[in-house]
Amino acid sequence: MDRLNSNLFLQNCNIMKENEKLRKKAQSLNQENQALLSELKQKLSKGNSKGNAQNTISDLNRVMMGKSNQNKPSSKIERRKSMMFIVVIGYNG
Repeated sequence: MDRLNSNLFLQNCNIMKENEKLRKKAQSLNQENQALLSELKQKLSKGNSKGNAQNTISDLNRVMMGKSNQNKPSSKIERRKSMMFIVVIGYNG
């Protein structure tokens, strides 16, 4: 029984370490996403007509405001949407 508890304890420690790594990676990706969003907004403001750029920026703000209230997506679909948004911003840059 003690050996089983020791094994479970070690597994739990490893899971917590991995969780911390993933949390830091998620924070890093979020910061990168915010920087890319800011860069995209600047490019849109400079490159497009004023009205069209404002509509596009408003759409981006609406998408990001929906995500900023959550530390992590609640479902696999939300995670995919987040990743697709990151890929789209990277592709347009």
